[in-house]
Amino acid sequence: QVQLVESGGGLVQPGGSLRLSCAASVRIFSIHHMGWYRQAPGKERELVATITRSGGGTNFADSVKDRFTTSRDNAKNTVYLQMNSLKPEDTAVYYCYIHLSGLNYWGQGTQVTVSA
Repeated sequence: QVQLVESGGGLVQPGGSLRLSCAASVRIFSIHHMGWYRQAPGKERELVATITRSGGGTNFADSVKDRFTTSRDNAKNTVYLQMNSLKPEDTAVYYCYIHLSGLNYWGQGTQVTVSA
């Protein structure tokens, strides 16, 4: 059974940073598609970042480019989302996902709140 567990969310002031982690219950070294979505209250889920199997290829939503980075540690079966220069509009529940054998798997989400 595939399980993803996010951690690292919390309350941060505007301009601050957080690093989210997503630990997978499966080996991720062969998984091509991994990444992060977020969902703010009253809004649709938004793709934030994706990362390729080697970690060498990443893509980001325009709204977070130059502020967020993502990386993966295949040995630890963990993917990370480093969020810098956070803004109130980044407030959302953040979900990691993997695409495996034709299916998408999601974590339970971690709340990120950016507020003074």
